[in-house]
Amino acid sequence: MTSFIQDVIVDLQKKEVDISQLTFILPSKRAGIFLTHILSQTSKKTQFAPDVFSIEEFVETLSDLKYCSNTELLFEFYEVYLKITPKEEVESFDKFSKWAQLLLQDFNEIDRYLIPTDNIFDYLKSIKEINHWSLADEQTEYIKNYLSFWNRLKTYYNLFKEQLISKQKGYQGLVYREAVEGVEQYVAANTNKRLVFVGFNALNKAEETIIQELLQQGLAEIYWDVDEYFIKNPIHDAGLFIRLHKANWPYFQKHQFNWLTKNYASEKRIEVIGTPKNIGQVKYIGELLDKISKEKKNIQNTAVVLGDENLLIPLLNSIPKGIDNINITMGFPLRSIPLASLFEELFKIHKTSTSQFYYKDVTSILSHQFIYSLFDAKTKNFAAIINNYIQSNNIVYITVEKLKFLAEEKDNVIDLLFTSWNNTASNALESCSKLILLIKENLSLEKSKNLLALEYLYRFNEVFNELHLLNLEYKHINNINALFGLYKELIKSEALDFKGEPLQGLQIMGMLESRVLDFETVIISSVNEGILPAGKSNNSFIPFDVKLENGLPTYKEKDAVYTYHFYRLLQRAKNIYILYNTEPDVLNGGEKSRFITQLNIEKLHNIKNYIVAPKVPSAQQKLKTIKKTSAVLNKIKILAKDGFSPSSLTNYIRNPIDFYYDKILGVKDYEDVEETVAANTLGNVIHQTLEDFYKPLKGEFLTKNHLQDMKLAIDKTVTFHFKSHYKEGDVTKGKNLIVFEIAKRYIHNFLSKELETLNAGNEIKIIDLERKSKVEINIPELDFPIYLKGTVDRIDEFNGITRIIDYKTGKVEQKHIEIIDWEELNTDYDKYSKSFQVLAYAYMLNEEHLISGDIEGGIISFKNLQGDYFLKFTEKDRAGKGAAKNQIISKDTLENYSVQLKKLILEICNSDIDFVEKAL
Repeated sequence: MTSFIQDVIVDLQKKEVDISQLTFILPSKRAGIFLTHILSQTSKKTQFAPDVFSIEEFVETLSDLKYCSNTELLFEFYEVYLKITPKEEVESFDKFSKWAQLLLQDFNEIDRYLIPTDNIFDYLKSIKEINHWSLADEQTEYIKNYLSFWNRLKTYYNLFKEQLISKQKGYQGLVYREAVEGVEQYVAANTNKRLVFVGFNALNKAEETIIQELLQQGLAEIYWDVDEYFIKNPIHDAGLFIRLHKANWPYFQKHQFNWLTKNYASEKRIEVIGTPKNIGQVKYIGELLDKISKEKKNIQNTAVVLGDENLLIPLLNSIPKGIDNINITMGFPLRSIPLASLFEELFKIHKTSTSQFYYKDVTSILSHQFIYSLFDAKTKNFAAIINNYIQSNNIVYITVEKLKFLAEEKDNVIDLLFTSWNNTASNALESCSKLILLIKENLSLEKSKNLLALEYLYRFNEVFNELHLLNLEYKHINNINALFGLYKELIKSEALDFKGEPLQGLQIMGMLESRVLDFETVIISSVNEGILPAGKSNNSFIPFDVKLENGLPTYKEKDAVYTYHFYRLLQRAKNIYILYNTEPDVLNGGEKSRFITQLNIEKLHNIKNYIVAPKVPSAQQKLKTIKKTSAVLNKIKILAKDGFSPSSLTNYIRNPIDFYYDKILGVKDYEDVEETVAANTLGNVIHQTLEDFYKPLKGEFLTKNHLQDMKLAIDKTVTFHFKSHYKEGDVTKGKNLIVFEIAKRYIHNFLSKELETLNAGNEIKIIDLERKSKVEINIPELDFPIYLKGTVDRIDEFNGITRIIDYKTGKVEQKHIEIIDWEELNTDYDKYSKSFQVLAYAYMLNEEHLISGDIEGGIISFKNLQGDYFLKFTEKDRAGKGAAKNQIISKDTLENYSVQLKKLILEICNSDIDFVEKAL
């Protein structure tokens, strides 16, 4: 494959031109590197390299102005805005910056296309006056201010232009307009120069004027990179601009239009591949690259062009290990860099001056990858220490002092992160810069491992330094909100430019970086509508019809630019892979690009269309199986000696793997801070409140006076236990206040039910509360002791019948405390777990000889205190289709339970029965 640049060099050599005396002008700097490389390979003698400029560099030399950064332009424009705008209408800098960037873009377009400014601004003013009925007798203050803004646009522009030129600065459009003014002087001073313009397509009016003037004066020639297939098709957008240049430029009325190639019609292998999701695309690109590198043994002439530049990092993680040399030439948006999230978190906590910070904000910052590494080996788990402290004390808001105390010798890091910025932009910028330097010092210790991270830091340091210097000069950022707003706008538009060795290895680039370059194998990603092309967007103060009227570019021209770049990549390539996302998306849709449809309709090439899913590990979940090794069996023996609890046994019934993690490994579920009171905390508070109420009455009959006294103490006792369990959590507002009131209401309703029971002539005698029991179970098959342990919430006598009561704060119904088939007791958790627990308590008390004869057991559900609020354990008769057999826990009942209990424990202790996960 012969590239376009090679063709240009060969043509110049045939003309016997002294190439060292030429000045090459190209669309980008990157293309210039390829040009000088090809020159070094094709030159037959030693010579000086020619001058090579990008079009922006060349235009800058014509204008005598220097390009300004976007940030500096905002500050300069605000100076103008303050001079012209009436004081009562002046907006703060953060509000101004949100719309000023749009207006600067419009100024830029107006100047690049050499639009007479008086005409367009007067036209805009007139339109707005018509739209807002400016001739009406009565105008609101809002309409007056709105119209006055449009009246001032021309003044804004003129004064802004004058101010920049006086400082020899300019935005791109102003530099181009001034360059047009300086082209005659350049021609007069450089009569012996010869310029070569290479590979241009869409030119703004300023560029057209400059190039045409140089062509007319005989100082330049131009090489177009376009295929005749696009030129001869009058409706193909890939040739739109060059067809216009050919038809409208006076130069081509007298000179031949050369450089129409026939590369596009040559044989090509084109595959259009749909893959699900963006990550699916980059994973499949990895598979393609692996295949290409194995087939060709050389990936030198291969390029991956990313339609969506945010896919760069996922792509780098998907490149096969066999590909060593990679060159990235593209801008990676700063907002996608991990460091951006750190500064966003810092701005978030410092937007308001406070001495306390929300715990999630604190842990988010401390566990950030750039902060985590600041703590030395001794305290490197500082984020974990803070998390544990916050959870154990249930802290929702934490002070800087507590953080510094926990950090010990690293309190300087805490100071830097959390000491208040006092709503001052200078403090914020200084803190951010110091933090960057601190992180840099830490990363520099292992520089070879942290090169990319150091690049991130350098780019963000530039951003904060620029903001600091500009604010020192102009002093427009007065608070953190204004700085944060500007920071967010900057990282949206700014990028980290990757620069590498463009002449070696795999090339990764964005669409605009591909200009003038040719590759044998091209992989293009994200060829979806809304990305390639970008589609309709109107981020402008200038309406669509006004743009048409004045010759400004619209989305039609912008789409044509992307069409040209897309097809130009295909012109000389032999192997082309076009990938698109098949999945619907709210913003971009799942629709493949019109470019793909157009390729298929043309039928010029045999295109293979297919949809693939990238090779990823199977997501099919396999149920876990844990063998009972000698170590596991030893742990079970220890557990058995300590005592199985009813809840641990029902946990095994629900899922043996959960039992293994909890009781064998001791792995507990992660407990977050209770911002809202958790169910178990609510349960503990209610249990302990009732224990306080009833414990003094052990051995006594419950009376109405007892219950009335308890009601009076509800508020005080519940508050005490909430403080005990919820620690530093706040129960005085929000959802927590609701839960606090629910706890009081549950207890009040329960006591009322107890009172109703006494009023009905029943007697209740309190025997014991929170009774802890532990009994040995005789299982001859096992040669080690087995114990069952548990705590019974309440034991009482109801009209002479002993009752075992378990409190539940959740909703329990009668059906949950019934049993029909004893064989299902150890297998059906949902149906029989409540019955299992109640029978366990009865079994233990019976074994301890604390109760004798027939007893009742059951549950009081605080969420279901309707009717007979004591839900009795009931054994039902299978033969009688579930009819109640009895509600008494007799010796026969306990014998049946004992059989199932021993069977369950034997299963847990059996070395031949693995812990097997249940599919839930």
